[in-house]
Amino acid sequence: MATKTTKTKPESAKLEKATFAAGCFWGVEAEFRQIKGVKSTQVGYSGGEMPSPTYEDVCSDKTGHAESVEVTFDPEKVSYEKLLGVFWNNHDPTQVNRQGPDFGTQYRSAIFYHSEQQKKAAMASLQKLQKSEKYRNRKIATQIVPAQPFYRAEEYHQQYLEKRGLSTCHI
Repeated sequence: MATKTTKTKPESAKLEKATFAAGCFWGVEAEFRQIKGVKSTQVGYSGGEMPSPTYEDVCSDKTGHAESVEVTFDPEKVSYEKLLGVFWNNHDPTQVNRQGPDFGTQYRSAIFYHSEQQKKAAMASLQKLQKSEKYRNRKIATQIVPAQPFYRAEEYHQQYLEKRGLSTCHI
């Protein structure tokens, strides 16, 4: 008796990482988790001086870290450019060190690129957005900088909104 085998498309062998800071990481993470092709997310701290900071350290506004989301994605299913679109559309990149009621350097807007291709794509998307009518006379304050060590935040911050049955933040 012959058995029928079905061919399944193998998972992409090459997953990539993208790291974004756009204010409070709870809402940012929730947005990226909804994107098809995103394999996982984790919230944490990037861009600072102190190794292995805690939430309390970062909130002191003395470590230089930004609340960030590290996105692991399959580039065969979702492009980095699409992730950039989600990033730009879910915060106000003209705000300096704040988003809504949250303020401090930990709430700055930043793209931490992991490759030259990501850097070029981020720069191109920033230039395109700055030339668009969306922000008219306001300058985009988003930093585009090389990825630095990413320190995973405490477990209670991971998928914070999802664990509470919420879909969005207060912003």
